[in-house]
Amino acid sequence: MKKIVLIAAAAGLMSVAACSKSPEAAAVENNADMMADNMEMMADNLEDLADNSANAVAAEGLENAADNLEDAADNVRDVAEEKADNMQ
Repeated sequence: MKKIVLIAAAAGLMSVAACSKSPEAAAVENNADMMADNMEMMADNLEDLADNSANAVAAEGLENAADNLEDAADNVRDVAEEKADNMQ
């Protein structure tokens, strides 16, 4: 019974925290998430191309490009989170 109460309290606190963001801050984070998701999908496509490449040098270049895109997607999320935090 105590676990249910703790879970309900945690869910309530999370909903309050979510409501405290301004619509603009939420929009910044949502847009950044969509952009980062697209970047990660492009990285996945590059990795697939690398896996199917017969040229080892080209495959290595594609893998590096995919890694760079994934890092950039992480940066987009981090910057958006900082920006949203400053908007509150």
